[in-house]
Amino acid sequence: MTAKLDYRWHLRRVMADRGMFSTTDLIPPLAERGITLSTSQVYRLVVERPERLSLKILMALLDILDCRMDDLVEPIASATAVKRPKKAAAAGTAPSSADGLGDLRPKRARIKGVDLP
Repeated sequence: MTAKLDYRWHLRRVMADRGMFSTTDLIPPLAERGITLSTSQVYRLVVERPERLSLKILMALLDILDCRMDDLVEPIASATAVKRPKKAAAAGTAPSSADGLGDLRPKRARIKGVDLP
């Protein structure tokens, strides 16, 4: 029996490796390369696994992130359909490092009090 082909999308991890923690960080570099996407389109591109992707967008991502194709797309063999486990909502459990970015996190913002006259 032949295995079905599948893939993993690592754009979020590659962006985090480059210090890009906000999905909107991609909008200006994409625009410089003539690609105009809305904030929701960029969000879906980063967070979800794309089923259809323009080669122009893929080449722009490779150029922006200075990476190779296999850094973004990891081919895998899957005998069955891949089902993602449901995440617990507010159960107090942290997501595993495989789901997120591992130890890569942006610096926490520190808001100091403002003296009002």
